[in-house]
Amino acid sequence: MLKQGKRSGLATWPLLLIFLRAVASIEVPLDPKIQQELKQPPTIVKQSPKDYIVDPRDSIIIECEAKGNPPPMYEWKRNSRYFNVGKMPHVTQRKPSGTLEISSRNGGRPEDYEGEYQCFASNEFGIAVSNKILLRISKSPLWPKEVLEPLVVTEGTSLVLPCNPPPGLPPPNTFWMNSDMQTIQQDARVSMGLNGDLYFSSVLAKDSSTDYSCNARFVFTYTIQQKNPFSLKVQSQQPYNDSSSFNLTDPYGARHVPETSPSFLTPSGLVSSKMVLRGEQLLLECIAAGVPTPSIKWFKKGGDLPMKRVKLESFNKTLRIINVSEEDSGDYMCMANNKIASIQHTISVQVKAAPHWLDKPQNLVLAPDENGRMTCIAHGNPKPTIQWLMNGEPIESTLPNPSREVEGDTIIFRRVLVGGSAVYQCNASNEHGYLLANAFINILDMKPMMLGPKTQLIKVVENNRTFLDCPFFGAPIPTLRWFKNGLGSGLDGGHYRAYVNGTLEIKRALPEDQGTYTCVASNIMGKVEIQVRLEVKEPTRIVRAPEHVSSTRGSSVRFNCRIKHDPTMAIHVTWLKNDQPLSYAWRMKKDEESLTITNINEGDQGTYTCLVKTEIDEDSASARLTVLEEESLSPSNRSPMLADRPESPKDLELSDLLVRSVRLTWVPGDDNNSPITEFLVQFEENRWEPGKWQNLSSHPGNVNSVLLELSPFVNYQFRVIAINEVGQSQPSRPSLRYQTSGAAPDIAPEDIKGMGSKKNNMEITWKPLSDIQKNAPNIVYEVSWKKKDMEEWNSINTTKAKHMVHDTETYEPFHIKIQAINDFGRGPESAVVLGYSGEDYPSATPAHFNVSKIDSTKVNVHWDPVDPSTVHGEFKEYRVYYSRESSLVRGLKVNKEKKTKGFFSSSGTGVLTDLVPFSQYKMYMVVANSRYEGPPSNTAEFKTKEGVPSAPKFFRIVQRSTHTVHLQWDKPLEPNGNLIGYTLQYYTVNGTQVGQRQVQSFLPNVTTFTLRLPDRSTRYKFYLAARTQVGAGEVYAEESPNFSNEAISTDSVDIATQGWFIGLMCAVALIVLILLIVCFIKRSRGGKYPVRDKKDLPLDPVDHKDQDGSFDYHSDEDNKPLQGSQTSLDGQVKESDDSLVDYGEGGDGQFNEDGSFIGQYTVKKDKEETEGNESSEATSPVNAIYSLA
Repeated sequence: MLKQGKRSGLATWPLLLIFLRAVASIEVPLDPKIQQELKQPPTIVKQSPKDYIVDPRDSIIIECEAKGNPPPMYEWKRNSRYFNVGKMPHVTQRKPSGTLEISSRNGGRPEDYEGEYQCFASNEFGIAVSNKILLRISKSPLWPKEVLEPLVVTEGTSLVLPCNPPPGLPPPNTFWMNSDMQTIQQDARVSMGLNGDLYFSSVLAKDSSTDYSCNARFVFTYTIQQKNPFSLKVQSQQPYNDSSSFNLTDPYGARHVPETSPSFLTPSGLVSSKMVLRGEQLLLECIAAGVPTPSIKWFKKGGDLPMKRVKLESFNKTLRIINVSEEDSGDYMCMANNKIASIQHTISVQVKAAPHWLDKPQNLVLAPDENGRMTCIAHGNPKPTIQWLMNGEPIESTLPNPSREVEGDTIIFRRVLVGGSAVYQCNASNEHGYLLANAFINILDMKPMMLGPKTQLIKVVENNRTFLDCPFFGAPIPTLRWFKNGLGSGLDGGHYRAYVNGTLEIKRALPEDQGTYTCVASNIMGKVEIQVRLEVKEPTRIVRAPEHVSSTRGSSVRFNCRIKHDPTMAIHVTWLKNDQPLSYAWRMKKDEESLTITNINEGDQGTYTCLVKTEIDEDSASARLTVLEEESLSPSNRSPMLADRPESPKDLELSDLLVRSVRLTWVPGDDNNSPITEFLVQFEENRWEPGKWQNLSSHPGNVNSVLLELSPFVNYQFRVIAINEVGQSQPSRPSLRYQTSGAAPDIAPEDIKGMGSKKNNMEITWKPLSDIQKNAPNIVYEVSWKKKDMEEWNSINTTKAKHMVHDTETYEPFHIKIQAINDFGRGPESAVVLGYSGEDYPSATPAHFNVSKIDSTKVNVHWDPVDPSTVHGEFKEYRVYYSRESSLVRGLKVNKEKKTKGFFSSSGTGVLTDLVPFSQYKMYMVVANSRYEGPPSNTAEFKTKEGVPSAPKFFRIVQRSTHTVHLQWDKPLEPNGNLIGYTLQYYTVNGTQVGQRQVQSFLPNVTTFTLRLPDRSTRYKFYLAARTQVGAGEVYAEESPNFSNEAISTDSVDIATQGWFIGLMCAVALIVLILLIVCFIKRSRGGKYPVRDKKDLPLDPVDHKDQDGSFDYHSDEDNKPLQGSQTSLDGQVKESDDSLVDYGEGGDGQFNEDGSFIGQYTVKKDKEETEGNESSEATSPVNAIYSLA
């Protein structure tokens, strides 16, 4: 059984079939019956790129996947010849796809499988063909052996050092370094060209070096090949001293280098030409010689440079234009000038284009005798040649087909026949590339099929719009007709409307519309029908709603909820309190028409809602319960002249009922001796937030009739609150309800965002309209998006608050706008916002990563910034990973934790700080976008210089006698270099006066020092620091304690080793042991009282024992002082000066084998042991002696 408004998703398939008579694409429906019966030619869905370079160390995967019904079979051609996969020992096919896997682990050579591959996917309805995949193995050859003669040049002349890297696949990235693996510093005078050569606009004496080496980095194998170094000797009139001053602004004048006018090192001549393909990058280069170094400027004849796509690089010597289009053709001029002269060179740029689609052929699904056309339009420069193929063979060589006519870039099909299904290929090619597209024509002859249940029962509410669905499928497209109760010639017209997708709309369901409706679908192949039983029910309404109640504590209240509903529908009544299900207590009674609460209290206060539901509709009404104290309702208790809150307004009346406004009139209540200053109008609606009163407007206290501005599609009721200086009145009773009609949305969705969760998608999200803002039911959002540089918008309607755009390029900018639509029309469009598709891993590495200006705690890092297009996302930072590999101090272990630091500058330089001195470091760099990191750069290793050490590990002051102070320390945890010793500074301290500072120096292996005191009351302030060759490190400060009140103090470490102390402790232990033995004997004899004093007493029926098993006689001596106390002669208790408590844990101190205490000297007592031994007499040596007496 289906409810009103439940629309079957299957009903959309017939709507697709409406377009089959033109050019249309159809997917196999998910219905199992359709999947079994609908046949479809194959379609290639996944394949490897045309130019496919692979790493020889990995298995080679050549992808080919297709879909179709029946599932396709696969064949391959290699170099236009049949490729028998089964006979190739190292080649396997991944079933059920056609993907090939070539493994070289068992002796195969990857180079043996280079060539051009093409995949053919076929079933009984046609053959789909993949692109021609050119498989090549990446190569990283060595430099050719060559002997480079030393170069001798005169200072001021120009020079080019050729690189000529080996021809790798793909071509390597080149950079210049010296033998110390430091990059050759480049500037306006010295720079590397696009071909890898190193250009000197003019040579200076400081350029003399024996190790100019060109390096080639091969991306696939992560290897770097190095060319034999050039040796350059510069002859000059004046010797060059690198320590002498060097004028950066005029490096030539100080050295008397003759000035020369500019001349181009590259390109040669006055005019050159360049060809570039559409969509690629245009790179133009001008490098000039001259003294002083010429500056380069770029111009375009007859126009301006496209500034948003232009980037000047290599000190303005290189002009880069990304995403080239035909409008970038023309003449570009580079001008080189210095103070001597100016020259220019013109580069004529031609933009050609590989083929690109204007109208890509689409799949055709036709029924017998129908017509259709398939077009293939591509653009390029030169104009592409169009070639048609059928099932992988040139269409000219196939059998003639009277239903098919080829006219250039179009194939026309007329009155197609069953069995004419095939896959057609369009190949658009010119000298710069080709495009290959598959498109099938599928001739279907299927009898009609109903995609829903054969019988349905739909219940609707009277006067509501109703839809009866009849999802169907068939070819040719079936004719659909509706009948009621088996009568009539078809329902369409009046308050019926039949849609082409099979749905029948009843604009306003009335009781007479109830009955059985039959949907009949028919074509030349057959006929099928379903029946839909429609029942029209009375609406469910609350005819007597609960009213607001104010009542005193302890009284009873009743909320009414009388319901009128269709007698054939079961109803369910639920009461809510503050929008939550009501928990029924013993004081609450619910019947069919009311809710009664007895003995109310403050906890019962709140908004009560009666919610009535049937299976197809519902209604609700709310009222508020206010619990008052008794005197709150008694006006007689008030003083006649005492000002109070006003009485509630009454007699609310609605008039002037318009579409978006209504007039509200009321009678003010008594002002209670304080004039009313304001009226507050509130509203409540029962659709979105029933029972919640909201402020609508406020008005002066001298009016009682106002015109209220309303929102569309809201069922209002109003109340009024009067306000004076004392406060607000109780709300008035609610007015009658007034429902406004619907309208189109007034505002557009806000907070629109577009961002990708994957590299090939973009999720569009927005803040949906609130319920009040919707203005009508059935709100949908029209989401529109387009590429930033395109004109055509894509659109889709959705009821959700997000939409996912698939198959995008990586981090591609999009324009996005959203419009809300309801049953009454369209709202305003939102402003266009900019969104981006998802990010991918950056593909480039920061080249020439190196360091300079190495200090003890910082180092300058340098790199070549990557092309922004290779970041594949929003650039975040250049991220350096660095780790401290070892300390240069022998034997010192270090933490090799890897740390990171980000650099946001695009200048290619930064400073890395917080390094540990005198250490070996490794680091590399990656470029990071918001989600991913790119491949790592080359690893740079360096050693930080020596620094000052950290503070000593510890520094202790011990006074061994009244005349000396003994100092101890340990070496620093971080020496930061080779320690050469320690420096100790100290001076006497007497209050605020200090003595003369004295300095002592020690060798690095000395860690103690004894200072003789002039007298025992002298105090010292000490400062200790370790030293390296760089200087003194962090200072450790200590102050000696004041020993003037002590004869001799010893530290806690040495006292236990003193002979006198050991003897004393042994004697004390022996005495304690003897006393414990005597105490035990005494206790076993019954305590101090003789047995004869007890013999006449009756025995307890229960023996009382201590925890240790001895008998307890409840002696008067049980309440003895605790251990550590003794009894004086006058019977009072005093603390013992010699108690063992002062030296351990109570009297239970422990000794080591050498006689020293295990524990430190604490005054902690074992509470449990003390409480478990009720008599403390035996634990006191003095008390034990008294008991012996």
